[in-house]
Amino acid sequence: MQSMDEIYREHAQTVYRYLLSKTGNPDVSEEITQETFYLAVKGIDRFDGSCKISTWLIAIAKNALSSWRRKNPETEHLESMAAAAAPAETAVIAEDGQIEIMKIIRLLPEDAREVMYMRLLGNLSFRQIGEIMQRTENWARVTYFRGREKLKKELEK
Repeated sequence: MQSMDEIYREHAQTVYRYLLSKTGNPDVSEEITQETFYLAVKGIDRFDGSCKISTWLIAIAKNALSSWRRKNPETEHLESMAAAAAPAETAVIAEDGQIEIMKIIRLLPEDAREVMYMRLLGNLSFRQIGEIMQRTENWARVTYFRGREKLKKELEK
């Protein structure tokens, strides 16, 4: 097995991008990324190798985010406002349509939204997504396909 330093170097960006897609806040995402790896170090003996390490880390990150939100309920309103407002520095990105895509993804039902984020931002396989969501690989594929179709339909408007 790899050392935790190697695991961190290889997977920290994936975990961070996943959390950033969920929070819209770089500082909070960084904090929870660090918490994720702290929890991973504490619980490395529970990793049984039945899934990829990235899948295991994203599952930890998802739980760490839920825990953080329970401890900081006042931030939910701020996160939704930050996600709705497009800061000036994102104007360049808007030319590529990425802002519109993210706005549309945020309107999807929660399960579809999470699958889209994990697939597009986390580069996770459908098998990994199914494991994280405690569903089947096929469910992840169908959910992603339906979300992508809704996304296409909205972009055509």
